[in-house]
Amino acid sequence: MNVNLELYKTFYYITEYGSITAAAEKMCVSQPAVSQSVKQLEQCLGVKLFVRNPKGIILTQEGKLLFEYVKRAYECIKAGEKELFKMMDLEAGEVRIGASDMTLKFYLLPYLEKFHELYPKIKVTVTNGPTPETLRYLEAGKIDFGIVSTPFTVKQEYDVYSVKDIEDIFVAGSEWLDYKGKNISYKDISNMPLICLEKNTSTRRYIDEYMKANQIVLEPEFELATSDMIVQFARRNLGIGCVVSEFAEYYIENGELFKINLSEKIPKRHICVVTDKRMPVSVTGRKLLNMMV
Repeated sequence: MNVNLELYKTFYYITEYGSITAAAEKMCVSQPAVSQSVKQLEQCLGVKLFVRNPKGIILTQEGKLLFEYVKRAYECIKAGEKELFKMMDLEAGEVRIGASDMTLKFYLLPYLEKFHELYPKIKVTVTNGPTPETLRYLEAGKIDFGIVSTPFTVKQEYDVYSVKDIEDIFVAGSEWLDYKGKNISYKDISNMPLICLEKNTSTRRYIDEYMKANQIVLEPEFELATSDMIVQFARRNLGIGCVVSEFAEYYIENGELFKINLSEKIPKRHICVVTDKRMPVSVTGRKLLNMMV
């Protein structure tokens, strides 16, 4: 039945405040207008909702039944408005982010720390996964935005913001000190026992494609799930690790690893923030985005 929802609102106020006069004052309308709304609602539903007595008006049995549902619906709407206003004031809400180990550790974390300090009541959910998986979550609407590393396929529906340069390097431990300070060719690197990320990552895809463009095919002895594990394997002289420089920075500084000098540096890549134009970012999500971009 197509009943004007304003009529239900009037019905709610009359019942909640006990009289047509009180309802009219609360709604800032005239008493005749309230009375007319009641008549319209009763005509639409085909039942009597109120009866008059010396003390005012009371609900009929049909009116009592209807009010239980109207009350729940109206108060649910008011609760929704309250939560919406809290979200607008950054007193509630949630931000859903997708990020890889690298982008989380070396880019996102400081922003999350600052955001939580400023807006402690906002829930932040981080889905951890490699770039391809993060982009799938973005396309499915499971996250508000992704923090990913190039290369990846740029879809027309995406807005992409480059926020930080990253450098891929090869690192080695004490067993390979003979190579320290020397310029090593890509061909020489390909003949060493290599430790790389698994093939489902943007980092591994970038290295493979870049080397292939230089007529080099890498065949790692170890393929690991995380860059942190690559560093640990390299520290134990299990091979030459290929990682983004930040992962090995601490161990290079304390002398446990050294960076192999390539005769030609691998071009830098980028960490990017990616949003989907088709999925508007929430107020809370936009606040964090504005801090980062």
